[in-house]
Amino acid sequence: MGIENLPRTIEMTESADGRRTARIVDQRALPRDLSYSDVKTHREMIDAVKTLALRGAPAIGIGGAAALALYAENESGADDAAALLSELETVAQSVSTARPTAVNLSWGVARALEVARVAAAGTAAASAVADALVSNVQAMIAEDEAANRAIGAFGAELLGAGTRILTHCNAGSLATAFYGTALGVVYAAHRQGKIDMVYADETRPVGQGARLTAWELGRAGVPCTLICDNMAASVMAAGKVDAVVVGADRICANGDTANKIGTYGLAVLARHHGIPFYVAAPTSTTDASLTAGSQIPIEERAATEVSACIPQGVEVFNPAFDVTPANLITAIITERGVFDPESV
Repeated sequence: MGIENLPRTIEMTESADGRRTARIVDQRALPRDLSYSDVKTHREMIDAVKTLALRGAPAIGIGGAAALALYAENESGADDAAALLSELETVAQSVSTARPTAVNLSWGVARALEVARVAAAGTAAASAVADALVSNVQAMIAEDEAANRAIGAFGAELLGAGTRILTHCNAGSLATAFYGTALGVVYAAHRQGKIDMVYADETRPVGQGARLTAWELGRAGVPCTLICDNMAASVMAAGKVDAVVVGADRICANGDTANKIGTYGLAVLARHHGIPFYVAAPTSTTDASLTAGSQIPIEERAATEVSACIPQGVEVFNPAFDVTPANLITAIITERGVFDPESV
């Protein structure tokens, strides 16, 4: 058992009919079934992102870039590069807004659009632009894994022998092209013999911790204990947690960080119990255009995620993310090193 037992979350492949596709792990089926979906159009990619078949900030950033490549390869009828570029400008808008909180999605789309512009400036062939977009996705996949492994290495240096980590949601290999951010720290530290236990919050209401993080850690051979979200305080109070490590969906210029709903509460608990609280994320998750967490758009999702049976007359509030203030974050771990939140 080990990291090699984890699947590649997203890859560019070629179907039997010769069409380029994005093959993704369908995370809705886990942990019962490890299955894959072949995404052939930008609308299918938007659906995969919205329905959480593909999720995790770094992974959906790659998915956003792949959506433009798929449009250019399989959908556009443009005769030349200029016409294709015009179409891609429109497609980019619909893809980048599929989920509003994770900045990696719009970042990935913007990067792909710039690749298309550069390619179109040097060729009249629409096919050459499509090829450039596919190459860009493949480059992003390689860059993401390299960044995650660097995050893991930097994060592992912060941990001592016998460390017990608590994590929330899934910031593992499934949330990236491969390896993971918060769990990348875990995998690197585990390889060094430093990890005694990982406590995985179930992460209500969709259960990314229970369904995905626990599955990942078990498959990779990392000691894991699954707990309900409301057990975290008791586990901390019992002295069973040495560090909290989570991922991020957007990091503001001042270090305020959006992550899966429930992260803010963990940061408050960690501060109360004197436990370091680390955020692990690639630099593509930073958003210097926002000066504070109050400016981050917070996605609200369907009431049925909270309960399949809602009593008549009862309203449901279901924000997918919350914001952890920078003053509750011990450090932010990136592929470029470890930073104080305010200097990230």
